[in-house]
Amino acid sequence: MVVRAYRETDIPRMRAIWNEVVKEGKAFPQTECLSDTKAISFFASQSFCGVAEDQGSIKGMYILHPNNIGRVGHIANASYAVDSRFQGQGVGRSLVQDSLSRLPRFGFQIMQYNAVVATNSAAIHLYESLGFQRLGIIHGGFLMPDGSYEDIIPMVYYVNAET
Repeated sequence: MVVRAYRETDIPRMRAIWNEVVKEGKAFPQTECLSDTKAISFFASQSFCGVAEDQGSIKGMYILHPNNIGRVGHIANASYAVDSRFQGQGVGRSLVQDSLSRLPRFGFQIMQYNAVVATNSAAIHLYESLGFQRLGIIHGGFLMPDGSYEDIIPMVYYVNAET
């Protein structure tokens, strides 16, 4: 498996994988799926988009962009999506590692995840195994598909661990 920059021809698969996570409603804050047109502009607007490809099949993807602007523009944010058929096979780990390796290239010094859903234990375990730290808990910060609210855990990773 290789993680590489996306190509325009990858957008239909990226859109399908992204929309699968949006429809599930348990990880991304978005509530509306990307249309063909919106997917093109959405992915093009990111600092970087990567896809995990194995034997010609795209198994997952990520977007990387500033978490905010100006004086905190050196802090990145990313979102990862793995096709449900390939979860648990190391695709997510490869995507996260690739995104972290690209931070300096875009002038980022920190990666911050604003809203890791507390029930997403696989993601939390993965992030912590790669050096992310929990910043606390925001109780009831994420609206679940059933109308209940779940806690979210902001997390941070420093490019230079001494920071």
